[in-house]
Parts: sequence; C-alpha cells; structure tokens
Amino acid sequence: MTWDPDEEITEEVVAEFIRIHQQELPRYKYLMDCYKGQMEIFEYKKKDSYKPDNRLAVNFPKFITDTFTGYFNGIPVKKAHKDKTINQLISKFDNLNDMEDEESELAKMACVYGRCYEFAYQNENTETCVIYNSPEDMFIVYDNSVKQSPLFAVRYGIDEDNKFEGEFYGLDRNYKLTGSISELTFGDEIDHYYPGTLPVTEFFVNEERMSIFESVVSLFNAYNKALSEKANDVDYFSDQYLVFLGAEVDNEDLITVRDNRTINYYGSDADKVDVKFLDKPDSDAQTEHLLDRLQKLIFQTSMVANISDENFGQSSGTALAYKLEAMSNLALAFQRKFQSSMNKRYKLFCSLTTNVPENQSDAWKDIEYTFTRNEPRNVKEEAETAQMLMGITSEETALSVLSIVSDVKTEVDKIKKEKPDAQYDFEKENDEDESTKETGGR
Repeated sequence: MTWDPDEEITEEVVAEFIRIHQQELPRYKYLMDCYKGQMEIFEYKKKDSYKPDNRLAVNFPKFITDTFTGYFNGIPVKKAHKDKTINQLISKFDNLNDMEDEESELAKMACVYGRCYEFAYQNENTETCVIYNSPEDMFIVYDNSVKQSPLFAVRYGIDEDNKFEGEFYGLDRNYKLTGSISELTFGDEIDHYYPGTLPVTEFFVNEERMSIFESVVSLFNAYNKALSEKANDVDYFSDQYLVFLGAEVDNEDLITVRDNRTINYYGSDADKVDVKFLDKPDSDAQTEHLLDRLQKLIFQTSMVANISDENFGQSSGTALAYKLEAMSNLALAFQRKFQSSMNKRYKLFCSLTTNVPENQSDAWKDIEYTFTRNEPRNVKEEAETAQMLMGITSEETALSVLSIVSDVKTEVDKIKKEKPDAQYDFEKENDEDESTKETGGR
C-alpha cells in the first residue's frame, strides 16, 4: 500500500487504507488456519449418510514452516560490534527483550503470513522494548517514491464492547483512533519517541509477501482429498454389501447369517444360488501413486526439504548438502530481508540517547550479523578438512569450517594461550631425557 507523501494524511485517507487492509484479512486467516491444521477438506459438502465420509488432513503447512524456521534460525542470530561498549548495550537490549524468542516468532509469522511487524516502545523505566505483531491487525503504508520509505502505520481492532480502537503512527506524530471505520477521527496524541521514523518495522520473506507454503496450497488440498477418499475406500471394503443371487432371504435368515457367519443352501436349485460381496473397482495403486506424486511436488515446489524421509539421514555430507541446497538458497534470500529489518530495529534503538551516546547514533551501521544454519554436521569430516587447510590457509580460516567452534577469534586466542605451555612441557621432557642418558640412567 502506497500514498503520495506530498498529500495530507487525513482521517478519510486512514479509513480507506483500513478498508483495503480488511480485504486481506480472509487471506491471512486462511493461511493461519492452514498452519493450525484447519484445512479445506473440513469445509467440503457432506456426503449422504450412507456413504463413508472421512475428513483427513496432513498438516504440511506447519511441517514446512517449522522445518524451515528451525533450519533458518534454530541457532539464534549472533550480533557483534567492534566497539565493546556498543556491543554490551546491544547485548543488554537483546536480553531485555528475550530476542532469541522474538526473532523466532518473527520468522515463523513471516513464513505463515508472508509478512509481520515488530513494534518498538518505551517501558516505564525508559527502556526500549520490542514485540512482534500479526499483520491481521496492523499495516504500514509506504510512500509512492522509488525507494518506498515508510509513511505511516496503523494498528486497530475491536474491543470487548464491540467498540473500534486503534493507533496511528506517523513520522512526526502519533494519534489515538476513535469512532468507527466509516466515521474515523484522530483522538488524543500519543508520545512520539522516534523522530522522523516509525516505531514499526516490517519483516517479510520476499518482495511479493507470499507465505512460504502459499505456492503449494492446491497441492496439499488435493493430497488431503485423495487421502480422505482412500480412507473412505477402506470403510467401504469393511461395510460392503452381501449379495444373494437366485435365492430369497427373509429377515430372520439375515440375522442368522450375521450372528453365525454361516450361509447354507441346499436342494435341487442350490447350484444356481450365488452369494458374494458387491465389490467396488479397486484403484489402490493409482491412489498410492497420486499421493506419492503430490507429496514429492509439495516439497519440491515449496523448496523445503522433507527431513523426515527415511533416506534423508543416510546421505553423506556432500549428498546432504545437495538435498539442502534449495532450502539453503531460500534461507539466504530470507536472510537478506531479515537482516535489513534488523538494521531498522537497531537504528531505532540507537536513535535514542537513553540507549547509546549521541555521537554513536550511527553505531547500528557497524553491527555484524552471523546466521548459522541448523543442519546436521559431520564433525569428523570437518576436522579432517580443517587439518588439511592448516598450513595452506590462515588458522582462522581453517577453524572456521568447524561447526563446534562458535567464535573463531576466541578459539585462536585459546590455542595461543595453550601453545606456550605445551611447548614448555615438551622441552622440559626432552631435557630430562638427555640428563638421564648422560648419567647412564642412574
């Protein structure tokens, strides 16, 4: 959503964007319902009472989302700054806001909805706090320039008394929103802590704001339908009709057949009697082939690896890397968007002198982010690779291939501290050996 920055932002303009935002709400609700397992299969028209009507749903959206977010930031993002003071302030800010959980929820929401928001505010101790926010009750409007800078944000909803409530966040002023969507008015002014910018930051997976599983919605709906029909066929087989051809059967005989599970016909016309079950044409092989094809396409199209596949864990390091390549590429694209949003978060943090000194307001530009993929590691292979790199590359480069080393520089310092002691002990041992030889072992 965009607006001309030279035009005045009136109550009517805000109300119009709220109506536009409401048109997106069914899509947001549908995507979250999919994540929660409330699939289309449960909304289909009911079949006749005498027909099996199973409704089975495999929660591919949740599996895809949780697998990808676990791979993307199951290992929390590390932040570092060359200035130790700034580094400590950032660490304090992250600890205050339980940032590992915050970023995990942001990543999950962005994957489900395609976008989500983070709201910054000051608590009663004048500390900067952030909290994730669903796009179901918040949106940002950007200007219509090439850069598309944030222009204003709105958060709104209906309270317990069915009364409209909301807040407007602009570049220079914030307001309470009162009335209704059709008769919206700016109410009391709210404190504005971040001059020239918004307290709201958008996190998104891609420029199209598509959910990570939105491209395979039709595939998992088809899978659920095929699986449900498969279950219906099983029920049909269990309850199929018994047919008597060439014989008249009364109700008492039917009860006897049901209880004793015995059918006995005799007489001159007994050879003309045929008793059998009414069979439905069997499409088991075709259904299984369809289910396999759909499952394969779901993971191929979503670009998320099926880590529960029985052959996945038997792959070597190189083969595993190829299987994870598509998901790795997807994670790299998301990483760039995620890092850009984090820059905006720490820019807000550094803009307040209560957080950092005034001359360090641009410190956010020098923050280094380290994203580590949460994937299976073969430490033995990594150790062999590091050993081969020793002498060819620097010690830091060789150690960087080891996943068990979280901070390479700290590890190098530890090695340097241990080496003199090791060398001293080795020389001392040699001296003792030489002394023993000279005295003839006495």
